[in-house]
Parts: sequence; structure tokens; C-alpha cells
Amino acid sequence: MTRKEFLGLIGVTAGVTVVASCMSSCKKKSTDLTIDFTLDLSLPANAVLLNNGAYMINQGAIVAKTIAGTYVAVAAACTHEGQEIMYQSSTDKFRCPKHGALFSDAGAVLQGPASTDLQKFNTTLTGTLLRVYS
Repeated sequence: MTRKEFLGLIGVTAGVTVVASCMSSCKKKSTDLTIDFTLDLSLPANAVLLNNGAYMINQGAIVAKTIAGTYVAVAAACTHEGQEIMYQSSTDKFRCPKHGALFSDAGAVLQGPASTDLQKFNTTLTGTLLRVYS
């Protein structure tokens, strides 16, 4: 192998390594959250969730009360680039304000650029206590 061939091979190898590294870092890696918290809806800080169509973010989860009156909770970070999502009550969907990714109320991707569903959490209402858990 000549010096020129050797240097060319090193250059190609380095280029492939850099491109592969950039490509893998551009995609947001999803990690499952383990959560278990209870919101007392009688407290002023949580009372917003008594209204249909309202939402709040707590401990990495976005908790919403749908127009139909059911509680849903998903991970609050968009799976595309980690931007905090919001709940759109008019459509019963979660939306990322950064690039427009759209998710169902169960966290399923409806519109990119996100390609991974949001992690969904369980909710249980007992009196005025709303438990959100993995």
C-alpha cells in the first residue's frame, strides 16, 4: 500500500466515523421515565386540571383533562429533539411547538418530524386525588 492510498483510507474512515457520529446524535434518544406521583386537585396549584381541556406539567409528564373529561398523561418531552410539548384541547392532541410534531392523546405520532411515540402513563382519579404512574 502506498502512502497516498494509506492516507486516503484514513481520510475515508475518519469521514465515515464523523458522519455516523453526527447522524446518531441528531436523533433524540428516548428513555423511559419511571414516575409515580399524586396531584391533589383541591389545591390551587393543581386546580387547573378540574377544567376540561386544561393541562399541566409535573415531574417530566404532561397531564391533561380531555374535552370529554378523562385524564391522560404522557412524557412532556418531544421525542424528536426534547422540546416541551403542549396539549391542544381543541383537537385533543399533543403538539410540539418547535417543529410541529403532533401526537394523539395516547402519545402516538400523528405527524412528524418525530418518529417515536411519547411514553404514556397511567392515571387514576380517587376523589380529588389524581395519581399518575408508569
